[in-house]
Amino acid sequence: MSRVKRIFVEKKEGFDVKAKKAFGDFRDTLGKKSLKNVRILNRYDIEDLSDKDFDAAVANVLSEPAVDMVYYDTYDMEDGDVSFATEYLPGQYDQRADSAAQCIALLTRSSPPVVKCATVYILTGVDKNDTEDIKKYIINPVDSRLAGDALPDTLKETLPEPPDVEILTGFCGLDTDGLLAFLSDYTLAMSFDDLLFVQCYFKNDEKRDPTVAEIRVIDTYWSDHCRHTTFLTRLQHVTFDESAKNVEKVYGEYLKSREFVYGDREKDICLMDIATIYAKEAGKSGLTEGFDASEEINACSIKQKVVVDGKEQDYLIMFKNETHNHPTEIEPFGGAATCLGGAIRDPLSGRSYVYHAMRVTGSGDPREKIKDTMPGKLPQLKICKEAAEGYSSYGNQIGLATGLVDEIYHDGYKAKRMELGAVIGAAPAENVVRHAPQPGDIILLLGGATGRDGCGGATGASKVHDLQSIDTCGAEVQKGNPLTERKLQRLFRNKEFSTLIKRCNDFGAGGVCVAIGELSDGVRVNLDAVRKKYEGLSGTELAISESQERMAVVIDPKDLDTVLALAAEENLHAAKVADVTDAGKMELLWRGKPIVRIKRSFLDTNGATATADARVCDLQTEDLFAEPFNGGFKDRLMSMMSDINICSKKGLIEMFDSTIGTGTVTMPLGGAHQLTPTQAMAAKIASHGECGTASLFSYGFDPYLMEKNPFIGAVYSVILSLAKLTATGGDVSRAWLTLQEYFERMGSEQTWGKPLSALLGAWWAQKNMGTPAIGGKDSMSGTFEDIHVPPTLVSFALCTEDADNIISPEFKRPSGTIYRVRI
Repeated sequence: MSRVKRIFVEKKEGFDVKAKKAFGDFRDTLGKKSLKNVRILNRYDIEDLSDKDFDAAVANVLSEPAVDMVYYDTYDMEDGDVSFATEYLPGQYDQRADSAAQCIALLTRSSPPVVKCATVYILTGVDKNDTEDIKKYIINPVDSRLAGDALPDTLKETLPEPPDVEILTGFCGLDTDGLLAFLSDYTLAMSFDDLLFVQCYFKNDEKRDPTVAEIRVIDTYWSDHCRHTTFLTRLQHVTFDESAKNVEKVYGEYLKSREFVYGDREKDICLMDIATIYAKEAGKSGLTEGFDASEEINACSIKQKVVVDGKEQDYLIMFKNETHNHPTEIEPFGGAATCLGGAIRDPLSGRSYVYHAMRVTGSGDPREKIKDTMPGKLPQLKICKEAAEGYSSYGNQIGLATGLVDEIYHDGYKAKRMELGAVIGAAPAENVVRHAPQPGDIILLLGGATGRDGCGGATGASKVHDLQSIDTCGAEVQKGNPLTERKLQRLFRNKEFSTLIKRCNDFGAGGVCVAIGELSDGVRVNLDAVRKKYEGLSGTELAISESQERMAVVIDPKDLDTVLALAAEENLHAAKVADVTDAGKMELLWRGKPIVRIKRSFLDTNGATATADARVCDLQTEDLFAEPFNGGFKDRLMSMMSDINICSKKGLIEMFDSTIGTGTVTMPLGGAHQLTPTQAMAAKIASHGECGTASLFSYGFDPYLMEKNPFIGAVYSVILSLAKLTATGGDVSRAWLTLQEYFERMGSEQTWGKPLSALLGAWWAQKNMGTPAIGGKDSMSGTFEDIHVPPTLVSFALCTEDADNIISPEFKRPSGTIYRVRI
């Protein structure tokens, strides 16, 4: 007899909002006009729970008697109805099942039972073909599948023990053809020159063949996502055509700036240098007062005087922009959710409390008919809706106010979606202590467990997508766990805890090997001490899995008991997983044996030096700002108001909670009818008292201008972000920038010319405005088959201001004055 018990829970009439929404979606989006009704039931399978505890769980955890109907073992259906169930793939995080298990454990005061969930759809009025269309629309093969109907004997999965990590015998002897075949067989993101560089290292320095774990770790480290491979490529020959003569002059000014900053030092000309050089130039000129420089560079950090309870206090303000284009494209909900989660963890690793978020996205037209969806792609509408649900779900659960939401529509984003999240955090300066790790220090892993989901996310984000991507990239996307991240936020806000941290890193792309490997030049990691979601994970998977909501902290051994106790107070798992050494190597041990031993100096080379030529050409110089609407005033007005990029986005904006924490100064939509979108989000800086200082955060970007002329488009991005601060009451002379670049996959010298011209434009605008970019993020894989994202450089601008001085954009009275600010 099965030890598993099953129930189905369905919302009563009037409370079945999700079912009604699905009904409208299937009829209107998929065109299933014969559909008469949709019912949705949550199915729970629970193992090893007594009858008494099971009944208590049904009544108190799994259902609400006032709004739910409960069916045991099976459910009612009308003749002709069709039903099917969906569930997450094994290894994907299921928040419903996890929350149910934890709540049942609290109720029964015992260990959490095993809980599995599925969603049952009951359709009335459809035939077999309609049902198959609806299944395809609902089920994303990257993260979910059809669920079986049979009640299993057990929910516990018995996974085979993985074999020891393979040594790649003969690797050092491979010839050119052999290395090319190896590169293809292991689907590596690194280049052939990188692989040849790796072979030389193991042949000459290590004098041994590598393990498969070492190859995967190196591939992760040198991915575009982790080490900015494209941005660090040396530009050998830079040329300009007749349309780019003004850009050529600016390039000459950039070369003079290099002389001022570097003197006689050798320094490659590369995209990264152009993106960062004005901050160095401003620093050398004494124009970066307030910039907070440290070895921890996960987020932009500035020093700021903040008024709390009427008195000035020293604070650190940290801000960060994050991109999850690749995962959101193939799994919208999880990709967008972990975009926000990843953005939060960067300032959080700096011990700041994140209190305000912005979301800026780029999409194809969501009104496109499902039947017109490109092969190998999810429908644009599905991506838009589920990504918004994922981001808002994560933010709303963690308790983070989202102050500005905007979505930009351009056909180029059908190549790959743009999903950007930007956040602001703050902490009293006295709460942040930074010390260099010393041999003998220990490294703790805090937070969630490790799973197979998330293996290959960093390298996957560096690859060009094709028709097979949606079928092969499933392991690269995770489901976030906002409740665990909320616990981490609470713990890191505790001064007693934060002041014991010497250095911290969040778990993003690369997992253990990067998050812990970056903390010190020498680390020895015990992978057997890393908590797992389930058994059966190999040493390689434990090393590179990007499972979310985890933090690595370096502490003095004498503080171990205190730190573990403080983590336990927040119901957070914490364990020692590594030691700081003086060996100058990253060593990963599994089953007591080393599976990775690589010199830090080798990892820091970032692989073989890549070179490229760039040509800036074909820039449109006339009619850049010409109005795209034709006819008389009425016709132009109607065309403008009905344009998808101008029409109201109130429905999207209202999916996000903007008031959590009561610090919001400007609502996302203002005016008597809440129809005027804000230009910059503003919130009081998070503190333990009454704060009178607000942070202002804005963005600037126009893809249509960028595709005409990336140089002018990038100038406009910077100026527009600062203009929005000005219009909201901010002082741009005290502002800071962080940039987001997103371009097609680099190939010809013409493609290299696009980010080159854009970054020169951003540099020129920074220099003329005296406003440095002290952070940023690059993403260079916006290509699908033969289509590309538009040249994208988004500027985010931040400053602080007295909360009483903030200006909202709506008209206050008929006689109000409109002010025009000239650049």
